[in-house]
Amino acid sequence: MHRAFVAAIPPTDVVEHLEEFLSVRRDAAAYRWTLPDQWHVTLAFATDLPDRSLDDAVEHIARTAAKQPELTLGFVGGGAFPHPDRAKVLYADVAGGDTDRSDLEQLATTARAALNKAGAKVDGQRFRPHVTLARLGQPENVTRWIRVLDAYTGPSWTVTELALVESHLGEGPGRRPRYEVRETFPLGS
Repeated sequence: MHRAFVAAIPPTDVVEHLEEFLSVRRDAAAYRWTLPDQWHVTLAFATDLPDRSLDDAVEHIARTAAKQPELTLGFVGGGAFPHPDRAKVLYADVAGGDTDRSDLEQLATTARAALNKAGAKVDGQRFRPHVTLARLGQPENVTRWIRVLDAYTGPSWTVTELALVESHLGEGPGRRPRYEVRETFPLGS
């Protein structure tokens, strides 16, 4: 079984811009900050993708991606899950730039359908486009951090491809997950 997700991965300059904004602020909180090279926008998440279904997943995602237009995205502001008063996750929000939010939601819906068709157990939670910045050990009020993030507007970028990423829990630095891009799929080809 594979733990995998379909994601839009921001380019290096977009990651560096957000990293520069956060780097001088991180020491103010003892959170478990995510590593910039792992930042991505998850479109579909599968807790269990059977080995026998991996080739099918690649085929279905490729077909799905080919039918979808390129999108313009950017990181603007932030938020917390499940709620700012009792947050366990701090995130940067995803803005659509020239892209209508419904286009991004449609892309997520089709990515979930592609994984589902391949036989994966797909997370059915409501789609909330974001990039996870930090995880908190205990629920905490992060209203102050959300105000800090609300001052952030990053550069936009064009999403030209999707990535199928495998997540290996506890195999990365500091026992974080290690992400392995298994395949990329051009949009609108």
